[in-house]
Amino acid sequence: MRYQLFPHTADLGVLIYGASVAELFSHAAFAVFDLMTELRLVAPKREMTIQAEGLSWEDLLVNYLREILYLYQGRGFLACDFSRVTLEETMVTAQFRGEMFDSRRHRMFREIKAVTYHQLAVGLSPSGWEARVLFDV
Repeated sequence: MRYQLFPHTADLGVLIYGASVAELFSHAAFAVFDLMTELRLVAPKREMTIQAEGLSWEDLLVNYLREILYLYQGRGFLACDFSRVTLEETMVTAQFRGEMFDSRRHRMFREIKAVTYHQLAVGLSPSGWEARVLFDV
């Protein structure tokens, strides 16, 4: 399982899982686009690269998710391939494949406005890496 939702009164709560930190970040990107649109309708036609920096895993994840949200909100890009994530101590670089939003083929389920620090957690569990994230919708 890449992610699951958890109940929250005002925001969208997401638990994200990964066997490694890189896989956790890859699954976080998948979750964002999977929650916004029907991924099977997105074709891997173009590649986009993002970078984010942070002083902790939590800070790095929030900044990374902000860059991912900007791909759609600022550039109109929908990603569908999330397999190329590289992590350094305080930086993440990710290359995503996807295509530009086309209202004739893509339907948006919900708008994710922002990622928050509220109740944010990233850490190692007995089953791998986990993150708890709240999105403003």
